[in-house]
Amino acid sequence: MKMIAIVTGALMALVLGFASSQAAPTEQPKTVTLLFVQNASGFTVGKDGRTLTLKGVGPTTLYFSDRPERLAGHFRTKEDYLPLWTDGKDSFLKDPPNATLSVFENGQKELTDVVVKLQRPRLEGNDLTYDMTVIEGTLPGASGPAALFIDVIGMPMTPYSYAGAARRGYRR
Repeated sequence: MKMIAIVTGALMALVLGFASSQAAPTEQPKTVTLLFVQNASGFTVGKDGRTLTLKGVGPTTLYFSDRPERLAGHFRTKEDYLPLWTDGKDSFLKDPPNATLSVFENGQKELTDVVVKLQRPRLEGNDLTYDMTVIEGTLPGASGPAALFIDVIGMPMTPYSYAGAARRGYRR
């Protein structure tokens, strides 16, 4: 009787070991590429031309992705968006993004667009300041309503990522 129990136990161990070795390989988390939009009532440029301050910036930063995921939503600027500049292997700190500042100049009907590189964001009240370098275009002299379209960042689509949480909310 004891021998049957030992043989049965050994066979079960072999079967379980074989079954676990045949399990599907662990899937790597997908990455989603997000773009961001920040809206403001206006902007200012520092006297040295190296800082851009969005005046009256909204409390949330919009995000969206392209196909195939087609995610859209918003992050709280202070709590969720600003940490993207320092956290993670693909942070903006390691690879500063380009952005397009799109402005309705006071009294003008057409938009002015300027491409800039952004660094070191800091939020003070409703004003969000970036260090910036102009890449293309000329900053307008007068400020009107502005939108900042910020280039991509890759984010993992895991249950604990911002994008993963957004995806789950989107599909519900």
